[in-house]
Amino acid sequence: MFLTKQHLATSLALAATLGLSACATYGDEFAAVNTRLDQIDTRVQSAAQSAESANQSAQQANQRLDQLEGRVQQLETAPARKPRG
Repeated sequence: MFLTKQHLATSLALAATLGLSACATYGDEFAAVNTRLDQIDTRVQSAAQSAESANQSAQQANQRLDQLEGRVQQLETAPARKPRG
């Protein structure tokens, strides 16, 4: 069976339409993936900031404990006091 010029043009138009619609579908899928990656990146950055804040708080607490430890050792090694009375 021979294709006429009209059949050939119709076939090419159909193939081009299908090809372009496939590109649009992939474009939509890439956009959805990029949106999801942006959301994940935002969550990761937020988690990193929370972790940094927690780390700073822990360091401050450790410094305070170190200060208190020196005072506790000083009180423990001080001579016993006699009760009044």
